[in-house]
Amino acid sequence: MEDWQNAGFGVYIHWPFCMHKCPYCDFNSHVSREIDQAKWREALLSDIRRSAEELPDRQVDTVFFGGGTPSLMPPETVAAVIEEIEKVWRLHPDAEISLEANPTSVEAGRFAGYSDAGVNRVSMGIQSLRDADLRALGRMHSVTEARAAFDIARKQFDRVSFDLIYARQNQTVDDWELELTEALDMAVDHLSLYQLTIEEGTRFGDMHARGSLRDLPNDTLATDMYFRTQEVCDRHGLPAYETSNHARIGAESRHNLIYWRYGDYVGIGPGAHGRITKNQRKLATETYSDPNEWLKQVGKTGWGRKSVDMVTAEDQANEYLMMSLRLAEGSDLDRYASLKGCDLDLANVEEMLSGGFVSREGGRIKTTSKGRPLLNAVLRQLLA
Repeated sequence: MEDWQNAGFGVYIHWPFCMHKCPYCDFNSHVSREIDQAKWREALLSDIRRSAEELPDRQVDTVFFGGGTPSLMPPETVAAVIEEIEKVWRLHPDAEISLEANPTSVEAGRFAGYSDAGVNRVSMGIQSLRDADLRALGRMHSVTEARAAFDIARKQFDRVSFDLIYARQNQTVDDWELELTEALDMAVDHLSLYQLTIEEGTRFGDMHARGSLRDLPNDTLATDMYFRTQEVCDRHGLPAYETSNHARIGAESRHNLIYWRYGDYVGIGPGAHGRITKNQRKLATETYSDPNEWLKQVGKTGWGRKSVDMVTAEDQANEYLMMSLRLAEGSDLDRYASLKGCDLDLANVEEMLSGGFVSREGGRIKTTSKGRPLLNAVLRQLLA
């Protein structure tokens, strides 16, 4: 059995267009007044066909439409993509097919079409349940619109998740707990809860560099919010199964688990990354980020591939550790050793064990409540 089969095989579809660029967003997203929908649909199908030629006879366990704002895609495009995936590969009978959506009333009206197309899980970018904070985050919807769109989604899909951002400007721990409790009262079975990070190249990044992005929580306050998040979600039966993701047992995002368990996934669309196994070699793939350049490349070669690089055995092992330690289930030390060809340095493991940053259960190591918010430092020590 090849290593990727421990986690499965997924297909990621990147739709790069948004109505508006949020000031905190560093994803590959672009605002475009005119989109040739037929041309884009055919380009995505071509990219899928070429990818299937490279990796024939695979069973697809999950499909994820991300972006950008995939809920700007016409439902017929979503349907065509799913049909093509089923045609060129084998779609698992119980495949999870997810689509990210923004909760504007126009996009919510498309949900019935997405459901008919085969989407069975929606992840909504609500981000806040406070109108003032939505405006500060540059979001184009109100809390009322978000709740209405969420109610529509619940009627169309059995599985609905949504995102919130915390550690926002002027936010206190108690403010966040009250808002999170409201979100948990709404939640079906899954929440993604992200700390606001200031990224270079974003409008917030530029403002922060100039000193004009004021009243952000300091590190201590942000850490307190993280711990309060764990406490509140645990009480409501949605424990963290990953650093920023909470779910009832059995409701975890199966597509994201493929990433974190280090499976194989194909990246389709502008700026999409992939990790694929071909001829027993792990390869890192990347497509052109600029939508026009991606389209041009598809026209020339049939797909938007920019680069493909072999991932060394050491890098595979390290990537597996970095991804899997984000999960509550932790990392399999035998699998790490199999990927690398040797064991993880036991002296480093013992140091993290004695410091209370990780625990060991049988052949697995997991971060503890003490180590989880310090994951990057724990990884640096384990891989030293």
